[in-house]
Amino acid sequence: MSNPTATSPAMLASKASSSAAGTTVDPRLYGPGRTVAPVEVTGSQSIIRSLEELGVTDVFGIPGGAILPTYDPLMDSDQVNHILVRHEQGAGHAAQGYAMVTGEVGVCIATSGPGATNLVTPMADAHMDSVPMVAITGQVNANVIGTDAFQEADIVGISTPITKHSFLVTDADQIPKVMAEAFHLASTGRPGPVLVDVTKSAQVAKTTFSWPPKIELNGYRPVTRGHSKQIREAAKLIQAASRPVFYIGGGMIKANASEEFHALAETVGAPVVTTLMARGAFPDSHEQNLGMPGMHGTVSAVAALQRSDLLITLGARFDDRVTGQLETFAPDAKVIHADIDPAEISKNRAADVPIVGSLKEIVPELGFAFDALVAKHGRTDISGWWKQLNRFRETYPLGYATPEDGKIAPQQVIEKINQASGPEAVYVAGVGQHQMWSAQFVKYERPRQWLNSGGLGTMGYSVPAAMGAQVGNPDRVVWAIDGDGCFQMTNQELATCAINKIPIKVAVINNSSLGMVRQWQTLFYESRYSNTHLNTSVTAEGGEVVRIPDFVKLAEAYGCVGLRCERPEDIDAVIAEAMAINDRPVVIDFVVSRDSMVWPMVPAGVSNSDIQFAHNLTPQWDEED
Repeated sequence: MSNPTATSPAMLASKASSSAAGTTVDPRLYGPGRTVAPVEVTGSQSIIRSLEELGVTDVFGIPGGAILPTYDPLMDSDQVNHILVRHEQGAGHAAQGYAMVTGEVGVCIATSGPGATNLVTPMADAHMDSVPMVAITGQVNANVIGTDAFQEADIVGISTPITKHSFLVTDADQIPKVMAEAFHLASTGRPGPVLVDVTKSAQVAKTTFSWPPKIELNGYRPVTRGHSKQIREAAKLIQAASRPVFYIGGGMIKANASEEFHALAETVGAPVVTTLMARGAFPDSHEQNLGMPGMHGTVSAVAALQRSDLLITLGARFDDRVTGQLETFAPDAKVIHADIDPAEISKNRAADVPIVGSLKEIVPELGFAFDALVAKHGRTDISGWWKQLNRFRETYPLGYATPEDGKIAPQQVIEKINQASGPEAVYVAGVGQHQMWSAQFVKYERPRQWLNSGGLGTMGYSVPAAMGAQVGNPDRVVWAIDGDGCFQMTNQELATCAINKIPIKVAVINNSSLGMVRQWQTLFYESRYSNTHLNTSVTAEGGEVVRIPDFVKLAEAYGCVGLRCERPEDIDAVIAEAMAINDRPVVIDFVVSRDSMVWPMVPAGVSNSDIQFAHNLTPQWDEED
């Protein structure tokens, strides 16, 4: 993944500014780069003052005993807006959503023990998807750590494998320095979550606050400039390839390099596939975009990777959902792999040309090197490659069947939402069938338009992440496209949205099932539906429909508008009604067919060449072009 500092407004401080005393602010310092003369404060006041000097405007959290000292000075801040969530997991996912749409560091706050452990899932999620986030937790007094004190948990030990770094602060004097280091770590190199765990004794202690602090991160020096020799070697491979394909991952969005990549893609003219985390990095409407690869990718995108002679891999990591059976993935392709994280290169697939650095710098340099080669030697003709891929694209387009039970097709709901809201809206999915349909049937035209839990696959992500996205982008329409299973995990944050006038729109794709698990049971477990029926929409004897819970009543109980749509002919009108409401959250219960499945599909452990575009139907790869 790539360095997001180049265009993030919060990182303008990297252009060193001068203090009143004539000293220079550390160029690594996150925030606006102001200076503050020494002033006596408590440790808690130092935390809040640090957040202010780091440029933080919004945080998500919930108080408890060990963090309570910090919540008191929070009331006095004119800059930091605190949003009181109903569960710490909601705070973490909201911070993720905020970070994903703004490109800045999201911040969440929780108390010790169970408050901190409730942040473990969003921290792990942010770690998998490279989301810049700082989690601040309270901890018991330093002198009782290790005694199993009330609400004590070793959150530093718990979180170490799922964060970029975890700090335990026992000395109030260290707070400004640790806070600055946490934000620097979270936002640079491969972005990710950082934990700052502050003991209650450090929060109440007297200390001196001044800004800027001195950052001391010995050994942490992310490489941003790609090696010029490797870039030239990559350009040679691209110039010589007859079946090249750009394999684009979420690192392109993290690097804010989509504009630069657009120019490179058009210069080279090769097909582009964008992974689940890269949807929007390159416009879906562009003729070179073949869509999403992988387990539920388009046939043409999967074919492009499988039949290519060169993978130009930018900000992607060859994860199993893209590669399928790794040993049969793209068997004839050489690999260029550019990434900010050297640990990802050749981890799963050996790279012929590895390039470590920020895509913001690598992509344009690769374009210059390619142009120079073409000017000298000409370019390889790839028209035959395009003819082959266009046949796949035209023969096997994305589509769906009308449900035999007469109910709504879930794919149609998502298409209609996209038609009504357009590319300026933000779409946030939970995990499961609705997530894949959202990736397939929404047209993504810009980066940071699409949010989802890709690596960890966290059910319950959508509603709180949409809440954070709406706070970060208050002028955009934000849709949470959720499943009835996911929605029941974190829907308490509707209360947070209603109270704070955060007008997200929630589309519950209600098939009364754990849909993706049920799909697997249908295909691989002889339709033995063990514990996947959720009873959210059941027709009882006598024709009465039983809903446990009734999502419309649930929405109204939370102060939201609740709507229901059960007929295909009503979809447009219900969406229009939701679009007209902008002063509170709206929840729409879309009652859809339980039997709808996600296609195409590559079953786990199978070669991508065996992709099915419908049940037991595989493409004819070798027809004459």
